[in-house]
Order: sequence, then C-alpha cells, then structure tokens
Amino acid sequence: MRLALIPLIIAGLAACTQTVAGTAPPVAAAPIATFSAEAGYDLTAQRAKLAVIEMNPDTSFLNAEERRVVNLLIDASGYMDEIYKRQRLPNYEQVRQSIERTRRADRDLLLEMFDRYYGPWDELAELHPFWGSDPMPQGAGFYPADLTREAFNAYLAAHPEQKDALTSPYTVVKREGERLVAVPYSVEYRQWLEPAAKLMEQAAAITTNASLKRFLSLRAQSFRTDDYYESELAWMDLEGTPIEIAIGPYEVYTDRLMGTKTAFESFVTLKDPEESAALDKYKRYLRDMEANLPIPEEHKNFQRGFESPIVVADQVHGGGDNVPGVQTIAFNLPNDERVREAKGAKKVILANVLGAKYDRILKPMASVVLEPSQAALVAKKYMELGTLFHELSHSLGPGTITVAGRQTTVNEQLRDQYSALEESKADLAGIWNILFMMDKGELPAAEKSQLWATYFTGIFRSMRFGIEAAHGKGAAAQYGFLKNAGAFAWSESKGRYMIDETKMEAGVRDLLREELMLQATGDYEGTKAFFDRWAHLDAQAEAAIAAMNAIPVDIRPIYPEEI
Repeated sequence: MRLALIPLIIAGLAACTQTVAGTAPPVAAAPIATFSAEAGYDLTAQRAKLAVIEMNPDTSFLNAEERRVVNLLIDASGYMDEIYKRQRLPNYEQVRQSIERTRRADRDLLLEMFDRYYGPWDELAELHPFWGSDPMPQGAGFYPADLTREAFNAYLAAHPEQKDALTSPYTVVKREGERLVAVPYSVEYRQWLEPAAKLMEQAAAITTNASLKRFLSLRAQSFRTDDYYESELAWMDLEGTPIEIAIGPYEVYTDRLMGTKTAFESFVTLKDPEESAALDKYKRYLRDMEANLPIPEEHKNFQRGFESPIVVADQVHGGGDNVPGVQTIAFNLPNDERVREAKGAKKVILANVLGAKYDRILKPMASVVLEPSQAALVAKKYMELGTLFHELSHSLGPGTITVAGRQTTVNEQLRDQYSALEESKADLAGIWNILFMMDKGELPAAEKSQLWATYFTGIFRSMRFGIEAAHGKGAAAQYGFLKNAGAFAWSESKGRYMIDETKMEAGVRDLLREELMLQATGDYEGTKAFFDRWAHLDAQAEAAIAAMNAIPVDIRPIYPEEI
C-alpha cells in the first residue's frame, strides 16, 4: 500500500482494443475521442493546482558503480511507464494521436495534461474527462470495458475452473467470443517487460552488492514468469547499499472493478542511513502495537512477520503508477500476504517528496482549517511520524482470515471496498500507535496537541483530492464519524474548526475498532454501508476546501533523467 491518492469515478467506457503480446497496440478498433468542455471545468485552472518542483536529490555520495546501476534502473523505470499507460487506457497511442492532430488552440495544454495523467481523465477532478466525454472504466485496461462486476461474478460462479486465472493479480481479462480468458502479464506486456528485465540484469552484473544483485536478477525473472514471490522476499533482504529500488506490479487502486489487478510502477530512491536508523527503533514495537489494537484477542494477527525494515530515502526517479496523479510520500510493500506472513513489509518514506508537500500544502492549509492557536501547532515532525506509522500500521490487523469456515484474505473478501477501508484503518492505527509511543515514552506526551492539529489538517489534505478516492474516501469517513463523536466543532464566528482532544482520542479508538472488525469478519456489505453512512462532506468542510484555492492541491516533481 502507499500514500498516494487515486480518485475514483463509477462508469463504463466503450470497448477498447487490447495490446497484442509482442506488438504495438492496434489503433483501429475504438472511436477516436473528441474534445468536450463543460461549464465550470477549466483545464488551465486544473493545471495550476499542481506546484511544479525541480527535484535535485543529493547523489554526490554515490560511487561510479552505484551511479551506473541507478541510471540503468532509471531506464528500466521508463518501461513501467509504457506498461501502465496501457493498463489505464488500452488504446493509449490512438487517443494521444487524436489530440496531437487536433487544431484547437489549447492542443498543447490538452497534450500536456494527457501526458501528466497517462490518459484523458483529470486525477484532481474526480477523473473528469477533458478529452471526449467517456468516463474512465472501472476496470481500466485490465478487463473488457463493458464488463460489470455483477457479470464478472456470475461468470466466475459458472466457470469456477477459471477463477484463479481470471482473478490473478498478474493477468489481463479479455473476451474470446462468449468466453473470458486470462492473458498473463508476461505475455500481454512482453514488449516492455523483456527490455526492462535485460536492463535489470545489466545492473545486477555491475553491482557488487550481493543482496541488490540477487533482487535485480530475481525480479528480471519474475517479469518473464509472473511469479514474484522469491523476488519479493529478496527485496525485503536488501542491505548494505544506498540504492532502494521497488519495481514491478504492486498496487490495485487502478482496478476499481474488483480491486485485484496490480499496476506496474517503480520507485528509484537513495537511502538516508542516519534518518533510517533514527526511525528503525519503532519497528521493534510492532508486536506490541498488534497487541494494543482495540479489538478482541481472537482477531489480532500475530502470524505476520515483524521484520519490517524502515527506510528514509530521497526519490530520484519514478515510473508507471508512481507518476500520474497524486504523488506518493511513502509506501509499504510488498502487498503479498504470503510475504508479509514470512517477512513483514518494508516501509519507505520519501523524504524529499514529503518535505515539499509539507512546505507547499499542509502548513499553508492549517490556518484555513483550524482556529489560530491550534493552526500554529501543525508540525512537520508529526506529518513525518503520521506517515511512518500509517505505513507501519498496514502491517497490523487482520490479513488472512476465516469466513464461513474458509481461509481467505481481507482483500479477497472486501474487493473494491478494500483499498479505502485499509487506508482509513492505517490512518487511524497510525495515530493510535503514535499515542502508544507516547505512553511508552518514545515520544513526548506533551506534543499530543501537535499530533491532533497535524492529523486533522491532514484529513482535509486527503479529502481535497476527491472523496471517491481510496485515501480521500477513507478520510471523509473519518471526518463524518469523528464529527458525530464531537471530536471537533465548527466556529461560525471564526470560520474555522476547534478540536476537542479528549473526544478526538476516544473517537479515533472507536472508529479504529469498527474498521478493524469489518476487516476481521470480511464484511463486504457492512463496509459498503459504513462508507455510505460516514463518507460525506458537510457544508463546513466544503467551505473550508473551497477556501484553499490559492494553495496547490499537489506537487508535480521533475526528476533528473540521469544522475
């Protein structure tokens, strides 16, 4: 999982031609989109919501060997871009060419935003289409565009022998007449995976770090076999190198139909050993954090591994799902529950991205959200710690569960509702665990007010991206539930919120318990009802968000093409 916010929209799109393995995508099957503008939607204003920031990470400490390896990984990341573009929009090249051919005066702006979002849907406007009028299909490019969730479930029920292949995280679903067929990623995306694999093998041949050599070699093989288990284990064992690279199919946010298909992405980062060591102390409390969760003992999960390395790093390049949309400030991988049970999960904080977002977004938001005395308490320290403990908390709580006598996973049971609930749970458990660290004396209890001010302002940062997003929807549910609990109140005279810290702490505990129990029981319908009840904005929240127009919604980092 990661702290990156992918807005959602419910709709379908006319069928698009899929990529044929080993060849360029056909360009004749889908109609070319035409531009459509709607009253109240301004693409120029949407572009202005992004603060463009030149990222110049320090690379002076790398030796010649490490520099060569990083540059090869940057090149490999480019192939993740090409794959993910097709995972979002199968006829990507055709649609882009149609924009290039238009004679509209705003063609360059359209093309810029299309390239920014890897398609014609505005991530900062709930996936509003700015080229054509077709909304983004729920299944993106992973399924036939006209396939509904109900029809897919009915097909799986009628063809149980195909279920594993069709629901695999590493297959694309296509039609062959009346049948649905599963095409492995290694076949569908071979023309990009094979050169990426070769670049990683070149990097593996250069590096003298044994753990990095092993990971890169195994991950190259994974691209050819669709078996990622061993390479995920190897990634968990990376050590003794400043190079921290995550590359492959990971997150399922783009699959809003079933929430199971993984998107290709990459993070090329450089580790800060001192900052990483400073935070590493918290991982030894993971088992205690699990024990401290506010749920019955039988639902606590002590089966997962608790190794969970913590890395603070600067990002030097990104690829695939990491590029368009809201920028990731941290990630917690791998998502494979088997690896988590064996090894835990690694938490990577992207310090340079987080710092830019604090300076340009969160800190300026404080005076819009909170009355002055509490606004002054918003602190970068607690944005960083909130991010860290959010990621740590993805490794806590129910994972593998038993429903009706059958062993399954929370993700499998909650499907399209999983991401939003898991992100909200991680937010809340992160705060709960920071409070636990204060109880343990690892953090100053006198700084609770800073924690609450930073957390509450952060809810608005998430909701600004749209409350149909995984993170935004989870944040909206927190807002609705905590408002009902009296955790904060709106001051009409000041036009700002005031936090009641005692009620806030009790509300976080109660909401965390409710969300954990939805996961523990695999309650799909209960989760839908939960979001239907709480994930709404009231007039005050809408007014606060509207007052933030002068503050960027997100950043657009520009990374060097090579180091």
